[in-house]
Amino acid sequence: MTVRTTARTAGRRHVKLLALTAAMAASGIALGTVPAAAASGTPRFLAPSELPPHASSAWHAGPVTSGQPDPLPMCGGEVLPSISVHRAYRTDLDTGALQVTVVERSEERAKTFAELLRKNLAACADKVMQQYPDITASQKYYGKVDAEEGAHVYGVHTESSWGASDINLYSVGRDGSTVTLVHWGQMGGFADAPVAGFKKTTATAVKKLY
Repeated sequence: MTVRTTARTAGRRHVKLLALTAAMAASGIALGTVPAAAASGTPRFLAPSELPPHASSAWHAGPVTSGQPDPLPMCGGEVLPSISVHRAYRTDLDTGALQVTVVERSEERAKTFAELLRKNLAACADKVMQQYPDITASQKYYGKVDAEEGAHVYGVHTESSWGASDINLYSVGRDGSTVTLVHWGQMGGFADAPVAGFKKTTATAVKKLY
């Protein structure tokens, strides 16, 4: 399913800011960090090697950090709570990724939050164009991933009036009372999106939470 609309978003800037955030975190600038290999019962995060392979660069990861990511992801970021925990990833080129995990007080609350994230992702292109009039955005729903309570994958392409073109992949999945959001982005279009690899990454992210 493809949804086409017209609005503006700083997709390329989001990818660059995401990479910059990861680089700063890797240098020890990030605050409120917790170990990536956390204590028993704490959700685990993706390893760099579990992200879709990049053709000419290895992936690098920042620390697992408490709180909302900064910058927030273009899609879904506005509903992430302060109890979020996140990890940013980057390559040596213009490709970045992010995983955000939220542990709710109950499975019912987690289910409701996952549905809210899905609703926001499904409406992302429209919202982007409403917020940024010089951006044209379109999106695709890539279907469900069979992992624990399930995950869903979306793609969003943005093109600016000044010529920037960016492709972003998002997924939201749940394991019990824990919800995780995964984002991948780089310059390009839908043809450049590693959908199969990202679905594999999504399944890994959800299955390895616990």
